[in-house]
Amino acid sequence: MTNADPFADLDGYVALPRAAGLALSPDGRRLVIGVSTLDAKKTKWVPGLWEVDPAGERPARRLTRSTQGESGPVFTPDGDLLFTSSRPEPGDDDGKDQPALWRLPAGGGDPEVIASPPGGVRGVVVAREAGVVVAGSTMLPSATDALRDKELRARRKDEAVTAILHEEYPIRYWDHDLGPDRPRLLAGPPGEELRDITGHAGRALDGESTWDVSPDGRTVVAVWTVAEPGGSQRDTLVAIDVETGGRRVLADEADHEYAGPRFSPDGSRIAVVVTERPTAAKVGDSWLAVLPADGGEPRALTRSWDRWPHGPEWTPDGRAVVVSADDLGHSPLWRVDPSTGEVTKLTGSGTFGDIRISPDGQWIYTIRSFVDSLPAPYRVAIDGSVVEALPGPVPAVELPGHVEEVTTTATDGAPLRAWLALPHDASPEAAAPLLLWIHGGPLGSWNAWQWRWNPWLAVAQGYAVLLPDPAISTGYGLEFIQRGWGEWGAAPYTDLMSITDAAVERPDVDETRTAAMGGSFGGYMANWLAGHTDRFAAIVTHASLWALDQMFPTTDAAYYWPRELSPEATDRHSPHRWAGKITTPMLVIHGDKDYRVPVGEALRLWWDLLSRTAADDGTSPHKFLYFPDENHWVLTPNHAKLWYATVFAFLAHHVHGEPWRRPELLG
Repeated sequence: MTNADPFADLDGYVALPRAAGLALSPDGRRLVIGVSTLDAKKTKWVPGLWEVDPAGERPARRLTRSTQGESGPVFTPDGDLLFTSSRPEPGDDDGKDQPALWRLPAGGGDPEVIASPPGGVRGVVVAREAGVVVAGSTMLPSATDALRDKELRARRKDEAVTAILHEEYPIRYWDHDLGPDRPRLLAGPPGEELRDITGHAGRALDGESTWDVSPDGRTVVAVWTVAEPGGSQRDTLVAIDVETGGRRVLADEADHEYAGPRFSPDGSRIAVVVTERPTAAKVGDSWLAVLPADGGEPRALTRSWDRWPHGPEWTPDGRAVVVSADDLGHSPLWRVDPSTGEVTKLTGSGTFGDIRISPDGQWIYTIRSFVDSLPAPYRVAIDGSVVEALPGPVPAVELPGHVEEVTTTATDGAPLRAWLALPHDASPEAAAPLLLWIHGGPLGSWNAWQWRWNPWLAVAQGYAVLLPDPAISTGYGLEFIQRGWGEWGAAPYTDLMSITDAAVERPDVDETRTAAMGGSFGGYMANWLAGHTDRFAAIVTHASLWALDQMFPTTDAAYYWPRELSPEATDRHSPHRWAGKITTPMLVIHGDKDYRVPVGEALRLWWDLLSRTAADDGTSPHKFLYFPDENHWVLTPNHAKLWYATVFAFLAHHVHGEPWRRPELLG
């Protein structure tokens, strides 16, 4: 089946191109976007780079093409395009173990490798005036340079050593082990060897650390993680001298953390997102701040704004910072005045990210998506007067339904809302069965296109999919988050029940046929629902939290969770305490490489279900879909298809009463 009807066929769905990542040339004439497509075997998505006309006149054209793929585009001041790839160099047929840094000359010609450290490269940034390149690369602790690092790696490989000696926490992150190699920062002019400017930094640049380089290429500002007592850590902000490697602290407070630093066009100021550390009793706020690049206290700009900004980008004249922030089921663009902190909303419907601003300051280039819209390149006038799609490389698709909004009032009087994805033919005469899909996070919102939890595949099978934002969701202000903070099984649960009640009151929704699904925190809520209501015919729980006293110490970030739930709340809101109350058939899904919610949660949940419900012959209404080599998400196309096929087979059996049909590839 072709992409003309991708939601009626899983092969067609996974073949849809996926856009992510933008780069804008210094002259504003070239806009490059990353697009991932299926490889020849249809077992993985391969990223490639396309050029989009910023003026919206010419069709998109493909720039790169290899079996290994290319990503991370960024331009030099001369207009050369840099990207990362593990593709082979000329004369090398096997490719590289780690991605190298490549350059595609502005004047044409073949790409060439300009840096190939043994630990690969990531997070490439370029000084907009001097052209200095800064990138992250992993090196073994005792390595003094790239040559020594290569020798040590070869020795470990030759002697079949995979052991890692840990001397600090954490030891894992999402889906991979930390160490023995750890990230460092490398820097240098294009074409010259990149020098190590940090040395062994331990945990400092792990995880989600980001950095930027000043326009003159002399200074790097980086999020720098430091240790705290009790195995904890916090994110500080440091400046690093590119020539000497000297490091000075720009911001370091025990009750604040920092993210997304960006130099102003003249290099004198740094915009950064500051987050207040939460406690088990109170959610922490988040705001945009500006601080002098040569040192000084961060000055809060949006402290009184009841929204959380992210992805700051300066306008070329330095008179504004553009951010995105969740807002009432969307994530618009906003312009912030760095002198007064005044915030102006620029866009309406949709979720916007990957902000790039034209050198004349007239246009914002961005990737927009929405619940009913695939990610695609857009341009937005700096005053918000124009919001228009650009001719991108991803073709439009026809959805099997449409989106409407459902609203109601919570039991405590708070306003509640959700998106409802409905089949086109849903009507009082042909009411659609309802799927309640609960988002993860827990801090999050249903406001963007989802590849992993795509409602339109369910809509194509006749379901109405409810996408609610209950208490603890973002985009509704601090008070709305606080309603569920540390009380996961209270307001979030009653909010879900209230919004479900509102949805099934619709004549085009069948309240006699309902199911619930959730992943991560949404999986926690699915488990909580299972122990507290029997209104659903089936429940699907993916990568879910089950026994909180077990999960919190074994996750990859155990230091965080005491900041959100007290010991008493952890016990009070742990779903496993209500295992004996569960009567609803459950499909449990988990990946063994999930280090954020370790697989032990699924193993214990599975045993708690089977040991209580198995019949005399050992049969049970519950099922466990286990992926030995997937993580918190299901990232490969073949497994994504199996995920959806199993979920829909389980729902068909219990919601529609059809015979159980095991997906063929599951044997």
